[in-house]
Amino acid sequence: MNVGLLTGGGDCPGLNAVIRAVVRRVAASGGRCTGILEGWRGLVRKMTMPLTVTETDGIIGQGGTIIGSSRTNPYKNPDTDLTSARNHFESLGLDALVVIGGDDTLGVALRLHNDFALPVVGIPKTIDNDLAAADFSFGFDTAVNIVTEAADRLRTTAESHRRVMVLETMGRRCGWIACYAGVAAGADYILVPEVPVDLRRMIDSLARRRQAGKKSALVVVAEGARVEEPAHDGNLSHESLSNPRLAGIGPFIARTIEKQLHVETRTLVLGHVQRGGAPTTADRVLATRLGLAAADLVLRKRFGSILTYSRGVISEAPLTAENIAARSLDLDYYEAATAGFA
Repeated sequence: MNVGLLTGGGDCPGLNAVIRAVVRRVAASGGRCTGILEGWRGLVRKMTMPLTVTETDGIIGQGGTIIGSSRTNPYKNPDTDLTSARNHFESLGLDALVVIGGDDTLGVALRLHNDFALPVVGIPKTIDNDLAAADFSFGFDTAVNIVTEAADRLRTTAESHRRVMVLETMGRRCGWIACYAGVAAGADYILVPEVPVDLRRMIDSLARRRQAGKKSALVVVAEGARVEEPAHDGNLSHESLSNPRLAGIGPFIARTIEKQLHVETRTLVLGHVQRGGAPTTADRVLATRLGLAAADLVLRKRFGSILTYSRGVISEAPLTAENIAARSLDLDYYEAATAGFA
């Protein structure tokens, strides 16, 4: 059996651990694996590389993805890209395709399976932790640890200079990273996309803390936090699938705080550093478990499936729009985090 592997969308720690696990399981069964380079673009352009046990053995702790990624969507150009992808799947002699990605990448896999019976198995991947298929996604733990460390470092300099520090995290439509890291770092205020930003409440909360003697503050804001303010426009452009590229909320919040409280305020936009570097132990273990489970589904020819992860258990589910839908931050977490903000 020749199994193709494809990673699409944004990279995240743990992807290589998934690849390694799939390759080892398939090889143990007598099969082989072919890496499709740069996401769906690789299938459109027939860009591949062989994946062997020897070559992938040492990548479990390596960040990113050795087969590359992109946000290419072959359905954008059905007469050319879609036809090429289908033809190349056949000409490469692939018997199955393991697709590792978020809702956009898995959405393409779903359409290919429904439209052309392409034998696919999906593994949910989202650093934002915003897919219905998983309580927690690999890469999220690494990102939260990176953000928490940055927040801890910002707090010390904020305290030294009596400043307010605003830390902008990833999370275009979901506040899991901002909320988790904000709680872990003891942030003075947390702003997430699921809850419209109340600038007055934030300013009043910070002002009361200063009046009580706290001369520094740490504010954590997700990049997709919604501000009903004409002076702020976070949507700069659109990427090739459906994800908006966002920027500007962190500096906007910092300017607002400085103007209203008359206190020096600085901003740090972490950006892609949250995606980089070696995955944590938790992410390596989860990614390995998912890779092994996906390979088992392929070997059993359980195509049109996706893996789910709930309460520590990995299960098989049908690859449907419902199972790859986006999910929001559980507001119970946010309410606990913001109990002291009022």
